[in-house]
This record gives sequence, structure tokens and C-alpha cells, in this order.
Amino acid sequence: MVSLPNCQKSNMKPTLLVIELWGLGDLALAIPFIQATSTQYHVTLLAKPFAAELQDLFFPNTKLVTFNAPWTAFRNKYNVWNWPIKTILELIQQLRKKNDFAVSARRDPREHFLMWLTGAKCRLGFPRIGSNLFLTKPIKDLPKTAHRYEHWRRLAQELKITLPKIHERLVPNRPSGEYVLIHTGAGQPTRIWPLENYRTLALHLRNQGYQVVINCDQNQINWWQKYADLKVIPTPNPLPTNIKFEKRFCLHRQRFRPRTLSRLDGNPNLYNLRPAATTIVPTYPSQRPIHRR
Repeated sequence: MVSLPNCQKSNMKPTLLVIELWGLGDLALAIPFIQATSTQYHVTLLAKPFAAELQDLFFPNTKLVTFNAPWTAFRNKYNVWNWPIKTILELIQQLRKKNDFAVSARRDPREHFLMWLTGAKCRLGFPRIGSNLFLTKPIKDLPKTAHRYEHWRRLAQELKITLPKIHERLVPNRPSGEYVLIHTGAGQPTRIWPLENYRTLALHLRNQGYQVVINCDQNQINWWQKYADLKVIPTPNPLPTNIKFEKRFCLHRQRFRPRTLSRLDGNPNLYNLRPAATTIVPTYPSQRPIHRR
């Protein structure tokens, strides 16, 4: 496979395929890249279906194609005989030769192979175990301790777009509300950040003048109840699955007093979340504290 020599942008607005097939936190870290590239490219985002819940708020000018990649499953990801082959073939056909550029921030040969199958003219990524064969522009990998945001920033540089360094990014103004809600659980036990780290963060926010509420999983209640200095609310088990992403924020808000709710979103209607009046700062720490991704 020969790298294409012509990966330069044409005079017309080029098309760009952005691949982020993993979790919510991974997608959140890709949002600055998606927003910046959307100003100069016609961007198509390939992501899990939950990305549709974020599209209007964070990347409204981006075309979204949803796909649950079987290799992102937590268990049995390589039971190829159970893969949705028809869906995969339809996806490739949908994306085939539709994009001038394709990028992936992961050192993932499976994503690089998928990029090659789509026929994108210029394919940028961080190669691993020979996956440079599927890339027209292999990029030298960053240090293992590099934040995932830095991988997106490096890709942006290759596309002649400047993203600020991670420590230079603008910090949102302090929210007008007085409460901060921190959820300390995760879908898988190995994905849970050490609870002591969450407590340190909560105490820091409280010292800044916020009233912190901990929303923990059922099996974390006993640990949090050792500390009387923080208010703890267990997550219902199981969480309702018929509530959209935005409404799940509001589900937690039902547990606050109505007066507090009005301060948080400016509307007593719990199921009418107003992003313009509400500041949501999601954080997605890694289970490995040395490598927050």
C-alpha cells in the first residue's frame, strides 16, 4: 500500500472523517478538535450512538454516523463470529470514498484498517504494530504519559489548525450555581477512579465555596458514609434507561430542593435543561492516575 502524495487541502472546503468509537470521556476529549476542524472542513464524526445526545450542544455543524464497534466491547470483543458483519459492510459502503481526510487519535490498528477501508484520500494516525501500512501520514507517537487531548492537538497541527496546549486552554467562568454534583461510579469496576481522589477533589471545591453532593454507586455507600463532611446520594440501581442524556442530569437534580434547581438551570421544569443557563464541566479521570485520558 503506497501513501498518497497529494494530501493537501483543495480550494474547496474538504471533507474530514473523525473516528472516536470509544467511551463518553474519550468523545469529550475529542470535542475541541471537532469544533475547531468544523470551521475549515465538512466534518463527519463516527462515534457510538450516545454521541447523538451531545451533537446539538457541542458539535451541531458536524454530520454524525453512529456505530457500536464490536472491538470496543468490555468482554468477548474478539468473538468475530458474533460481529454484525452486515452492519459493518453497510457502514463501509456509507463512508466509502466520501472523505478527503480521515483521522484517529488512538494507536489502534483496527481503526486504521477501517480508515483504509473507507477509501479516505489522506489518513492520519499514530501507527502501532505495522498499522502504518493503512496510513498515508503516520505520526510519531507521543510519550506514554501524554494526555489524550495532546494526540488530538497533534492531529490538528497536521491539518494546519491550532489548538491551545492543555494548560493554556481557557477555563470557563465560575458557574452561577452553588452546587456541584460529582458522580463517582463507572460502568465497569476497573474504570472507577480511586474514591479518595474524588474526596480530595470534592473538598477542594467545597473550599472554593461550592456545596458538593456526591452521587455514588450502591456498592460505594459504606465508604462514603465514613465521612460526614459531604452529602452523599446513591444512584438508583438500575438507572432508568428510557431517559435521554440531558434528562439524566435533571434526574439527579430532582433530589435537590426546588429553590436550588431554579438557581441551577433557571427553570423549575426539571425536564427542560437549559445549557445557556447551566455550566456543566465533565471530567473523565483514568483508573490510572498517572495517565489521565
